[in-house]
Amino acid sequence: MSDLKYEPVVHDHKGLLEKAGKRRGFNKAYAELDEEYALAKEMLAARARVGLSQEAVAEIMGTTKSAISRLEAAGKHTPSLSTLKKYAHAVGCHLEIRFVPEGSSKP
Repeated sequence: MSDLKYEPVVHDHKGLLEKAGKRRGFNKAYAELDEEYALAKEMLAARARVGLSQEAVAEIMGTTKSAISRLEAAGKHTPSLSTLKKYAHAVGCHLEIRFVPEGSSKP
């Protein structure tokens, strides 16, 4: 057992999307979750910037690691504004929500 060593698996997201994109209906379903994926990406980036684990964020928020895992998983559930504010605070950010007119490019 002493020869067991942790070796992280490299994730090829582009390759995954290329392969999955060949399945019927995938591209439409993926596009419909665009905002959820963007939010998840922002959350993960914010947590990474401050170097916190899911456990640390959970402790700050007064919740569990599994709750943070679900929160960071795009498309799994819709978090409340209150929860998003708590998460933002836990990772040293504030939450901004904007309405962008249709046809405008995203900032």
